[in-house]
Amino acid sequence: MALQKPIFLAWYAEQAAEYRFAEYLQVIGHGLLLDSTMAGYITAVPILFTLITLWTGISERVGRWMMKGYFILMAIAAATIFAVDLGLYGYWGFRLDSTILIYLSDPKGAMASIDLPLFLKQSAVAIAYGALLVWVWMKVANLFDGERLPWRKALLWTPVVLLLTGLDFLSIRGGVGPSVANVSKVCFSSKLFLNHAATNPIFSFLSTIGKQADYAAEYPFYEADVLAEQFEAIRGNRPGTMPADTLLTTTRPNILFVILEGFGSTVMEADEGGEAVAPTLNRLKEEGVYFSHLYANSFRTDRGQVAILSGFPAQTRISLMKLTPKCLELPSIARSLVREGYRTHFTYGGDINFTNQSSYMYATGWEELYWQNEMSFDAPTSKWGYDDRVVCRDLTERVIRMSEEGRPFLAGWLTLSSHEPFEVPFEKFEDKIANSMAFTDDCLGEMVEQLKASKAWENLLLVVVPDHGMGNFRRGTWSETEIHRIPMIWAGGAVKEPKVVEAYGSQIDIAATLLAQLGIDHSDFDYSKDMLDASLPKFGYYAYNEGFVVVDERGESGWDAPSDRTTEDALEEHLVWGRTLLQQTYEDIARR
Repeated sequence: MALQKPIFLAWYAEQAAEYRFAEYLQVIGHGLLLDSTMAGYITAVPILFTLITLWTGISERVGRWMMKGYFILMAIAAATIFAVDLGLYGYWGFRLDSTILIYLSDPKGAMASIDLPLFLKQSAVAIAYGALLVWVWMKVANLFDGERLPWRKALLWTPVVLLLTGLDFLSIRGGVGPSVANVSKVCFSSKLFLNHAATNPIFSFLSTIGKQADYAAEYPFYEADVLAEQFEAIRGNRPGTMPADTLLTTTRPNILFVILEGFGSTVMEADEGGEAVAPTLNRLKEEGVYFSHLYANSFRTDRGQVAILSGFPAQTRISLMKLTPKCLELPSIARSLVREGYRTHFTYGGDINFTNQSSYMYATGWEELYWQNEMSFDAPTSKWGYDDRVVCRDLTERVIRMSEEGRPFLAGWLTLSSHEPFEVPFEKFEDKIANSMAFTDDCLGEMVEQLKASKAWENLLLVVVPDHGMGNFRRGTWSETEIHRIPMIWAGGAVKEPKVVEAYGSQIDIAATLLAQLGIDHSDFDYSKDMLDASLPKFGYYAYNEGFVVVDERGESGWDAPSDRTTEDALEEHLVWGRTLLQQTYEDIARR
């Protein structure tokens, strides 16, 4: 397992190049603790088997086949987990854990994310690594004749094997100290990449399975009275009054939410050879209201979607969308607007059951869900479903029809073409990610132009916001603030004038900000703050898989759970806000 470390560093050579050779040796040295722990788990069964065979009459042939079967099974499991982790780290920015089980519950949807070249490389690594493990075991096994020992020798070797069993237990436990083996034990640096490189992915995966049952006890930073006092200072659920700074020409516009898959600000501001990747977004930014300091609350669609539509903070290692009973009483923009007489309609070109999305949507007030199984377009489907061009043309016609009916509506669209494996019917840039982003941006541009040419534009508020940033575009990890910075643009005929809102916020603040502009009460949103309310603190907050970050005009402060470290120059107020939100979020989930 120690060999995994140099392989990991070589695989991510671009990131590893920032560090010294001595730090590579520290990665291997510190990582040995969890490597030996996992080796202890894997060899526990063979040690016990050896102890039993000292005194039983199992034949050499049967014994060898049993041991061979066990080690081949372990080799396959170890090689598969290592190879999967090796590929996913580039997208997720953390070592493999039980998060993957959330997405493997829908194998078809999970397979749609697979990039074929990467899959082939991972498969080659798995085969080579697994074959090496089996080959080494066979060489070692052939050093022994397998003959049963006479009872005197068995008596002599029994205490030796018992001693080995005890040492094996110490390896599993992680030593003789009070702290048992855990991921934080290999953390030795303020640079998360080095800590991640030292982490054993098999241990990381197995140690997180089934750990989130007691949500309230997950992050016990503060006593109940202290937590309540600190949350009061930053909470949402303020009375729904009209703000002094109104952005709209009407309090009852038709609303179209376009949730862009993976469009961080790093994408919107990027260019390829001097040509903008997202010209439509940059044009809308100048024409409408641009929120320049907004942050995604998470790194995955299911968590970002709940943050946007329900104003509920993202979690670290769980997905609230997957906990169906706990979604039933969540507030939502849709539910608030239904109470005001709005019709609600949501479109997604793929499988809306992926990550339990349909259950969440229906539970939170969306009346009509239109998705792949109900679509019958004369067009091929990608691995995720119908591409954004096909879907946006249909949705544009639908929005125009709904605007003619007279009843106010909330429509939503989650795009999908800018998701890995980034295969789109479009050829603009050589870089696959940039090209897929440009395709979705072009589809959005076509939609905007068609709506502008219709009467629907006059009373329309178009809200464009990504579900999360794009960590593997221009390199980055999910703990980095810039990866989480996202654009939000309000456009359409209902927008009073172009404006830049420089207040800091995150996706959870969208609900209160929008509903306040409509003069609609938003007191049921505990976490969502009106970004235009001068009396409330303005900051962005996000949770990644191993911690949180808070950012405002003074800078950023983060906390990493495995190492229990904070970022350099972290502000105490930031840390209080982040710990308060993280603890409050999990206790809230436990109560639901």
